[in-house]
Amino acid sequence: MFGRLGGALAALGIVALGTVGLGRPAGAAELILGAYGHDVSFIGKVVGSGSANREGGADIELGVRSDRIEALHVIGAPQAHALLSLNTNNTSNFVAAGLSWPMRLTDRFYFRPGLGLAYTDGEAGLPPVNAPGLTPQEVQRRLHLYRTRIDFGSQVLFEPELNLGMKLGGPWSAELSWVHISNGQVFHHGKNQGLDDAGLRVIYALGARGR
Repeated sequence: MFGRLGGALAALGIVALGTVGLGRPAGAAELILGAYGHDVSFIGKVVGSGSANREGGADIELGVRSDRIEALHVIGAPQAHALLSLNTNNTSNFVAAGLSWPMRLTDRFYFRPGLGLAYTDGEAGLPPVNAPGLTPQEVQRRLHLYRTRIDFGSQVLFEPELNLGMKLGGPWSAELSWVHISNGQVFHHGKNQGLDDAGLRVIYALGARGR
């Protein structure tokens, strides 16, 4: 467990340093702290991407976002993000990095779609239950894995997200957030079970700036 999480933390640190460096000024980054329901099945039923609530617990999300990247003005000057998501049941943790586009709705509210890549330490290639020659004990072990773990097919995944945010005053904001990870039949052909997280993020802006 600690080896995998240590590697994830190291990866997040490297990506976060690069992410903040993309923004100008570098000190105008945002810190992210979120709490999510893990493998939220009702969202999966709506978008057809969930894993039937195989995994439980909650996810704690830590992250950082850069300032808007003016060098990418041709695609709307997005913000870059780097995230670390830790599951309280130690099932599928992941790190992710990508871009998001804050879109002002009113003076206080904004909408933020995003897209990135993720790496998970979850299962990617569960053994088949119907393989010949299995003992009854091994069949039951594999059935238990099938019922309680997401089979991502690949440990490298896409990470789309949707966020509805509200400015709370000063440097603080809050976002209702949906984060999804799956291989999209690109990084793996066959298994494409995904993870849907839904929850709340609190955002702290470092430095005075507006969206």
